[in-house]
This record gives sequence, structure tokens and C-alpha cells, in this order.
Amino acid sequence: MKKELQYFKIEEAWGGSQEWFSDRMMRLGGCAAVTACDSCIFFDLYKGTDLYPFDRQKITKTEYMQFGMKMKPYLRPRWSGIDTLDIYMEGYGQFLADQGCRDIQMEPLSGEEPVEIAEKAVIGQIDKGFPVPCLTLRHRNPDYDMFEWHWFLLVGYEKQADKCMVKIVTYGKYFWVDLKGLWDTGHRRKGGLVLYHEKI
Repeated sequence: MKKELQYFKIEEAWGGSQEWFSDRMMRLGGCAAVTACDSCIFFDLYKGTDLYPFDRQKITKTEYMQFGMKMKPYLRPRWSGIDTLDIYMEGYGQFLADQGCRDIQMEPLSGEEPVEIAEKAVIGQIDKGFPVPCLTLRHRNPDYDMFEWHWFLLVGYEKQADKCMVKIVTYGKYFWVDLKGLWDTGHRRKGGLVLYHEKI
């Protein structure tokens, strides 16, 4: 069983990338803001919101970076990073409120939950047409180094007999990784998922 969300490209990139910004702090720690920006564009394209202030049918890196700087005050890069689910939800929630958007709600799913709970949540969200913001903190497996202390979106899954692969979009690219391996960081302090919902 496999499902991938229809996603968008920015020129030749899959979604945005913090590496595009000339602002030093956004390059170093803008992953949460980029995750929120990508979520906004996705919601505009597929959920009927009006959050991205430019042409969403032909997204350019220049305009995307301008949007990212608009998001920066809400998810301000800091030396400790946006290192909890609550900080992301508070910042992005305030952005949505300031834009008059009350259609999107959020709830956290802690990284301390068993992987079976996370897998069920990811599959449920993607089946409902929502990308899933994911926060990974430190990870003992070097295979996941590029996702350490990082926010990104999960936009697909492939359920196999004893494994669930997830599709990650980040840095303008996509990657398929084993959810169990990603989830089992080997550290006490965990990140987790943010689950989006449409307001009923």
C-alpha cells in the first residue's frame, strides 16, 4: 500500500529550502519557518486557503524567500532551535490567526509515543490529504544525520509487510526513509509530529 500527496515544485525544487536565504539565521535555523511556508502553499493549492501572497501556480525562489522572511518573526530561528512541538504550533498558529485563517487546527503527537501510534497517525493524515510536520532532535544512527535537529514534512508513505517507509520533503528534495528508524532516535529527549486538521 502506497500513497503520496500531490506536491508542488519551486522552479526545479521540491518545496522550499532554508539554504536559499541570504539571511544567515534563516539559513542556519529556518527549517521550521520553511516547513510552515510549505504548509501554507500546500493548503492554498489543495485546501482552499489564501496564505501565500504571490502566484502559487508559478512559485519562484525569490518570492518564496520573501514569504519566508514574512514567516520568520513567527518561527524565529534561535540558538536552541524550534525544539518543541509547542513552539511550532504557537508560532504557526499565530501566523494563521493574523492571516484570518481559522480553518486549520493543530495537535501534537510526542516522539515519546510508540512508533505504531506514529505510523497510524502519519497514514491517517496523508490519507486525509494533509502533510505532516515532523521534528527530529538528536539521532544516534548516522543514516539520519541530515534530519538531526530539523523540521521537515512527511508527504507520503509505503506500507510493507513489516515496515513503513515515509517520504520526506526538505532542502528542496525528497527522500524515502524507514519510519521506525527515524522515530527511534536512541535519545531520551524526543521531537514528534504535528497533526493538521480542518476545523469542523
